[in-house]
Amino acid sequence: MTRTIKIPDATHPITIRPTGSRVTVRVGGTVVAETDNALSLAEASYPVAQYIPLTDVEQSLLERTTTQTYCPYKGDASYYTVTPPDGSAQTDVIWTYEHPYPSVAEIAGHVAFYPDRADITVHLA
Repeated sequence: MTRTIKIPDATHPITIRPTGSRVTVRVGGTVVAETDNALSLAEASYPVAQYIPLTDVEQSLLERTTTQTYCPYKGDASYYTVTPPDGSAQTDVIWTYEHPYPSVAEIAGHVAFYPDRADITVHLA
């Protein structure tokens, strides 16, 4: 299947910048990720997403799933389930673009959390 690749432009802008503040992510009350190295990705009219280095996520709580989606601006996304100690698994709460398109290459090695299923806090500097 041929994939359409789109380049961000004035009609669909994507900007990626260092967040510049500590970011903490909790799932089910458990801290799942904490970093000073998050990236803020602003895409078109969507809310800004915090992309966190995978190395700053608690690996023991993650389980990769078979879910895959496609974004013509970023590429193929893979997903993870997070299971905190209380056992309240959040299926596919994390997504990642392991091999993102060149226009968003900075997000390689980073993951993002669905904000309606995880508590994402950007601490004021």
